[in-house]
Amino acid sequence: MTKQYVCDMTEGNETALLLKFTLPMLIGNVFQQFYNMVDSIIVGNYVGKNALAAVGMTGSLNFFYFALCNGFATGTGVLISQYFGMKRPGRIKDVIGNAVYLLFGMGLVVSVLSILLSGKILTLLNTPDAIFEDALLYTRICCGGILCVVLYNGISAMLRALGDSKTPLIFLIIASIINVIGDLVFVLYFNLGVAGVAIATILAQALSAIGCIIYAVLKNPYFRLERSNFKPERKLLVRCLSLGIPFGAQGSLIAVSCIALQSVINRFGEDVIAAFAATSRIEQLVQQPYNSLGMAVATFTGQNLGARNIERVKTGYHRASLLVVMFSLLMCGMMWIFGDNFVHLFVKDADVVAIGGRAVRITSIFYIPLGMIYIARSLMNGAGDSVFSFISGLVEVIGRVGFSMLLVLIPSLGYWSVWYITSLTWLITGIVCMARYAQGKWKQINLVE
Repeated sequence: MTKQYVCDMTEGNETALLLKFTLPMLIGNVFQQFYNMVDSIIVGNYVGKNALAAVGMTGSLNFFYFALCNGFATGTGVLISQYFGMKRPGRIKDVIGNAVYLLFGMGLVVSVLSILLSGKILTLLNTPDAIFEDALLYTRICCGGILCVVLYNGISAMLRALGDSKTPLIFLIIASIINVIGDLVFVLYFNLGVAGVAIATILAQALSAIGCIIYAVLKNPYFRLERSNFKPERKLLVRCLSLGIPFGAQGSLIAVSCIALQSVINRFGEDVIAAFAATSRIEQLVQQPYNSLGMAVATFTGQNLGARNIERVKTGYHRASLLVVMFSLLMCGMMWIFGDNFVHLFVKDADVVAIGGRAVRITSIFYIPLGMIYIARSLMNGAGDSVFSFISGLVEVIGRVGFSMLLVLIPSLGYWSVWYITSLTWLITGIVCMARYAQGKWKQINLVE
């Protein structure tokens, strides 16, 4: 019965397993980005470009809050995947039981703090007065639902660690449909503007979290826990924390670097803010295959390192890298041909479309190093290389902040420097991630006894 709801990635063709695992996650991630895009499309077309700018500029800030919590979900998944590779079902249940305390605790604490601090942070980011109130309202409503996001991501990380990428997909699709319906009802019917978009998003996230948890408990034997599995175990809690804190720091540092870039963007006015919001949505969609494949690599790595099959991990890395190159070249061509059309989906303003169309052509040249960030970083995460998690996040901070300080000083670049900053940051981070893999320290890490 257990095998029906898990996938053993320690045996079989590496490419086939990676693709089989990636496809459901890719569909789910595309649906997730779809309802994020629907938010932007509805706001941009029916509320206005200032509202789109308000929603778009809060993306990095909200990501910062979510990343603080989601690092613990990632750390839990790493432990579960390695115990799965060792064939230790009892320890898997202990990890799940102990992780409940961490996920609930972090979700509640971050939710409260983010609601209280959002106004001051938006002020520090030089948010224009024209969009400040909408940005603050949208952020606070989204922050109120952080616990739902954390619970869904936590249960999804555990399921993926066991090789089940289909269950999270089911509830993500349901959530996407609910979100789209909610957007239309709250924005078009009740005229709630950005508040309606935020409410629809939180409602969808809450329902997906509840549904995913119930389904996992009913269908997956690993989630049928006994009272003993919920007994706090110092060793497991320390391991979850030792992994979760660096993983959370990695995401938070990336978010900080994006927030720093957003403060630069805000200096150029509403048109550039709106164009960046639109191009960010497009890039988020492009990154989903990288993200999905990266999560497959993380699970593949964790399970095979648990089984101590290092050569198989290396083969998986090389196969995934080839897939990244092929997809990157395809998407680069698409952006050069249809870039303006993609931006036009989000906003009708001709000036904004012109800026965004050229911007996606600039960034598309750097899709290969962007994809390799996901593959190499995910392999390190699956191995439990928590030190590099922090390092890679720090590299992105240095890249975005450093390039922000340098490129904005070149008058001829003007606001185009915003997208060159992003592209060059992808390049140096990709190089650092691939160098870490080549260094080989991930081979010696042993998280589980």
